[in-house]
Amino acid sequence: MNSPSGRREHGSDHASKRSARTQDSPRGPCPDFRLWVVFGDSAKIGAGRAQLLEAIERLGSIQAAAEQFGMSYRYAWGYLRELEAAAGFRFITRRRGGPTPGAQLTPEGKQFLARYWKFHARVAKAASWEFPRVFGRS
Repeated sequence: MNSPSGRREHGSDHASKRSARTQDSPRGPCPDFRLWVVFGDSAKIGAGRAQLLEAIERLGSIQAAAEQFGMSYRYAWGYLRELEAAAGFRFITRRRGGPTPGAQLTPEGKQFLARYWKFHARVAKAASWEFPRVFGRS
């Protein structure tokens, strides 16, 4: 199932692409990369944490999203607080009590994720284009 950004839900697109590459083209090397946006000295967001944020939006719950990624609520909550403090804006809003408690992405969080995935796609395209020029064709 895809998220609103078109990314796969839990489970790494990276892993899916990697296994597809090894099945489809076992002839030689191919590019693979991890891309993070770093805030301050240590807070960073990459594909996995971006998918966590998308899961929070989709599920409406930090707890449910954390469970889906095999992490504790405390770890996810701590990461979100650190990320928001370093970024200088809130990624999620929390609703306590009432008829619909939970969490969702802020407009700024949604905008950041859209930009992150756009940048990720552009870097992947550039890497795919540049890789054979640097390493040669296999």
